[in-house]
Amino acid sequence: MAESAAVSREREFHFTSRDFEQIRRLIYEHAGISLSPAKMDMVYSRIARRLRATGLTTFEEYLDFLDSNPDEWPHFTNSLTTNLTSFFRESHHFPVLAELALEAKRQGRRPIRLWSSACSTGEEPYSMAMTLIEAFDSWTPPVKILATDLDTNVVRQAAEGIYAMDRVEKLPEAQLKRFFLRGKGARAGQARVRPEVRALVEFQPLNLLSEHWPMRDPFDAIFCRNVMIYFDKPTQAKILSRFHPLLRPDGLLFVGHSESLAHVANLFRLRGKTVYAPVHTH
Repeated sequence: MAESAAVSREREFHFTSRDFEQIRRLIYEHAGISLSPAKMDMVYSRIARRLRATGLTTFEEYLDFLDSNPDEWPHFTNSLTTNLTSFFRESHHFPVLAELALEAKRQGRRPIRLWSSACSTGEEPYSMAMTLIEAFDSWTPPVKILATDLDTNVVRQAAEGIYAMDRVEKLPEAQLKRFFLRGKGARAGQARVRPEVRALVEFQPLNLLSEHWPMRDPFDAIFCRNVMIYFDKPTQAKILSRFHPLLRPDGLLFVGHSESLAHVANLFRLRGKTVYAPVHTH
């Protein structure tokens, strides 16, 4: 994977295959993200921003700086994570979630506990909250949603619940009017999630590879959608094996449209389109 001198000269900073391999190793060890060799240009452009921000002139200097400055790790990790999301993405999941919550209520379970484990800028957990407000026909459904993400910047942004209008205008007009407040003056062109929706969601930064997860009580549902595609199979299996005991026996795990859990068939069985139930052996 040697890089030609010509390519290197065209760049603002010298960037070698060795630098790239070191970054690949560090992000895999720290966040479980498996970067393919094809991501070399992406890695260069994203980490080059950190060189400019820190005033460093080479990737080698930056990697030494990273090694001796723990405060830089969140910036490094945030630079290499991808946050693609939208409201009610993979919309077939939300009626399933509503039915699950209503069944839990029929069984007298309160609160219904949900976890959005890679919440990005908040569209997923807020979509979950809106679904349950509608399902229970109440602004205060018996629901608690934990929303976590590795990227500390997006967790902070998600908690604010402020979005550009182009992020929300594809929603049906009735939902837009019911769940969002349109900005005026300096906030024109933006919409904010209503406080009643935000009140159902607790945001926290969390690395899924972290040894210690703070949650103890089981969840009725865990959303981990379009995240596994960034992990190799051993890392996927490790995370899924930790999800398993955190799901109620009748709980559900929601994954992304291109993800399959066939390699952990001992832990999860398919219940519907990209919806899985935990396997329990007696």
